[in-house]
Amino acid sequence: YEAGSRVIIKVDSSVQKSLPHRRFQGKIGTVKAKRGRGYVVSVAQGDAVKEIIVRSEHLEPYKGGG
Repeated sequence: YEAGSRVIIKVDSSVQKSLPHRRFQGKIGTVKAKRGRGYVVSVAQGDAVKEIIVRSEHLEPYKGGG
């Protein structure tokens, strides 16, 4: 994934490494950077913006508009 691309967080329970919290399941985020084997993803949660580190197994590209 490139920096700035939008992704959907889909938790894959068969891979436990860098597993995001279940509150982020189905959320759409923006990739900020690559860190090691994972990606730093910025996700809006209420009024706050969280940055989580997620491996690519738990991400899929967002194809919607906007």
